[in-house]
Amino acid sequence: MDIKEVVAANIKTLRVKRGLTQEALAFDADVARSYIGYIERAEKTLSIVTLEKIAKALGVKASQLLEGE
Repeated sequence: MDIKEVVAANIKTLRVKRGLTQEALAFDADVARSYIGYIERAEKTLSIVTLEKIAKALGVKASQLLEGE
């Protein structure tokens, strides 16, 4: 898995585990809902600023989103 796929899987897994919709996560992270979808499908790369926003919205450290299996 490449890093985009690792981040995508981690974000989706944590989002679902917390019972959040893509829309709710996007609102909490202050990003567009469609962008969350692109990220979760590993279709877009994200900046470290956006990575941090999403991590905060999920209640984890940004580094956790980069960790592979």
